[in-house]
Amino acid sequence: MKIVWELQTATVRDVYETLLRRRKIAYTTVMTMMNILEEKGYLKKRAGEKAHVYRPAQAKTQVIRAMVQDFVNRVFNGSARPLLVQLVRDRHLSEKDLAEIARQIEEAK
Repeated sequence: MKIVWELQTATVRDVYETLLRRRKIAYTTVMTMMNILEEKGYLKKRAGEKAHVYRPAQAKTQVIRAMVQDFVNRVFNGSARPLLVQLVRDRHLSEKDLAEIARQIEEAK
């Protein structure tokens, strides 16, 4: 998704070649993942001259929200608390991050 957001439109080959610069990956893996993202409604595709061209189907914030909710539901049975606890324990959250979370909690009340 990040690559498609960055490029705005992309073929499977575009995404594959971008990922290949970072790590070894199979073309079929990229194709499968992009098909799954399309099935879930995150990508839209249209026929191009030689290949399908994909574009984001939703705004980045909407997709991230849906993916995080799906992850929390699948891994933590719908509770975000264990995820936040794990992030705090692994020190993936800075003091600034924690302050922002506290501010967001206050705004949500």
